[in-house]
Amino acid sequence: MTTLHPDEFEASRDAVTGLPGREAARARLSEWLQHGEQVHALLIGLRRFDAVNLAYGSASGDAALGEVAARLKHFAGDELDGAWLAARSGGGQFLLLSAQPCSRERWQMIAAQLLDALARPIAAPGGTLRLSPRAALLRGLPHDDAESVLDRLGQALSSAMNQSARRLSWADGESTRAGRSAAQLEADLLHALDGNEIEVVYQPQFACTGDHLTGAEALARWNHPELGRIGAGALFAVAERADHVAQLSRHVARLALKGAKRWPMDLRLSLNVTPSDLASGDFAAEFAALAKKCGFPAWRLTLEVTEQVLLSDVNHAAQALGTLAGQGMRIALDDFGAGFCNFRYLKLLPLHYLKLDRSMIDGIAGDPRDLAVLRAIVAMAGALDLKVIAEGVENEAQRALAAAEGCAYYQGYLRAQPMSAADFLDLARG
Repeated sequence: MTTLHPDEFEASRDAVTGLPGREAARARLSEWLQHGEQVHALLIGLRRFDAVNLAYGSASGDAALGEVAARLKHFAGDELDGAWLAARSGGGQFLLLSAQPCSRERWQMIAAQLLDALARPIAAPGGTLRLSPRAALLRGLPHDDAESVLDRLGQALSSAMNQSARRLSWADGESTRAGRSAAQLEADLLHALDGNEIEVVYQPQFACTGDHLTGAEALARWNHPELGRIGAGALFAVAERADHVAQLSRHVARLALKGAKRWPMDLRLSLNVTPSDLASGDFAAEFAALAKKCGFPAWRLTLEVTEQVLLSDVNHAAQALGTLAGQGMRIALDDFGAGFCNFRYLKLLPLHYLKLDRSMIDGIAGDPRDLAVLRAIVAMAGALDLKVIAEGVENEAQRALAAAEGCAYYQGYLRAQPMSAADFLDLARG
């Protein structure tokens, strides 16, 4: 078996993106295959990426690669529940490997959603960049080895890169099979809201000092009868196309509040707020009424908002969030450190927490610059009387550094993956 020692794995990380390199991916893939795991793989290429370097300069090209890596990790963390690895395969190519059981249709949907995320405009030193990603998909076969998987992916990606109208290509020689259409998925969602297909899982949160459980973030999952489990990003993308984001958001909040009602009284519940939520003039009153009806105390609730939520009308958002904060709810600015990091929000919003994007934590144990950035953010938060939550903590070194630098709370796979309401209740009572 090809296995990299942890020190070798860290040493293999790409200097531009911070992701593991191709050899680390090959070793992990070989390990999974030899253990009999059901492996799914994506090889992503950025079409005509050389032109980006020529037009905007290498600094902008490197910035674009870094942003692609961050979006890839963020997407995988949101959409994949099992073991996964994101890596840079070289040049403008990236790998996403998963050991999570998954249908062919769902893996294709995941690939399409990921390409949509990577194609969004990127702000870089030379201007705004727009990339054209392509992907090769593969489901591992019995007796596959890592070399065979990577070779087939490479051939399929080469085919996809040469066809301007085709974004996805299966590495098993078949043309991309049609999955469920957008209209079908939108209709499926309406049935899911009326049925019992939408589930809430809970990502535990812990104190950096003392390491005790402090609460959980509620995350939506769609247990589709044909496609399998669909993560929150794809679920809300379907809801946005169907103009049902607000209805879905209320449904998820109701499930989460009811599930958290039985928790011990010292644990907090964090809920994500969508742009559609805050666009409604009655959001604050309706949400407060929902929390009261579900019997969950306002002082134990944290509402998480991202920059995307605030872009349309930050003053209206500040007013609505201020109303809810006045009733005892806490407000967190989520994914801080990703995107454009508009510091104006720190002044306008009634914030209590800064929740660091996982990209702010990923390299702190190995890169002095990443640690310096973390130290500066925590110092700024302290000056504003804000507590810092570290997201995406995957090892003890990251947790220890986050605690030493003054982060108050953390969440991540170091201690727990997202879990069912019943499993979280057992954890809380244990």
